Amino acid sequence: MIAFISGTVASYGVDNVVVDQNGVGWQISYPHVENIKLNQQVKIHTYMHITENDIALYGFESIEEKRLFLNLISVKGLGPKTAMNMLAKAGYEKIVAAVEQGDVAALKKMPGIGAKSASQIVLDLKGKLVHSEAKEKAPAPAAYPQEITDAMEGLKNLGYKASEISFLGNIFMEKPGLSSSEYLKIGLKHLLNPHVGG
Repeated sequence: MIAFISGTVASYGVDNVVVDQNGVGWQISYPHVENIKLNQQVKIHTYMHITENDIALYGFESIEEKRLFLNLISVKGLGPKTAMNMLAKAGYEKIVAAVEQGDVAALKKMPGIGAKSASQIVLDLKGKLVHSEAKEKAPAPAAYPQEITDAMEGLKNLGYKASEISFLGNIFMEKPGLSSSEYLKIGLKHLLNPHVGG
């Protein structure tokens, strides 16, 4: 699970960038290509999307933008390419404002979003996007070691929603020093058998 990639911009296209990280070229779908320059040093937050036929990397300017993307693709019928097009055309602040205000008309103007999708986005996400920035009790994601963050991302890639796996953070924190794959196995154990201990 790749949380971010740092390196040099080797090339870029209409909707993607290739980042050279120590001789390895990572092709990343990216919504802000207009801000990219050749040979620029960048740090891009990433999400790996895995399907039966494809593995794709999606990149973001900030953790907040990545969280918004993950929320968007949790909406039924809204895929990663549509979510990226929304970020590219409308941007983080306009999307959050439209959702929080229940502005279906504004959402319908975004690429790939019809009336049904716009209504579903408001239904699923209104009240969640701002609230997710300030959870009362759960530690902020940044408070977790990288291995735990990677394991959580891995579980999301397997189809689990953030709400389904949030309880695992505290369980992982009770077992410090493990690798991300070990945390992933523990997480799956708890998710597949909720009564398991340890």
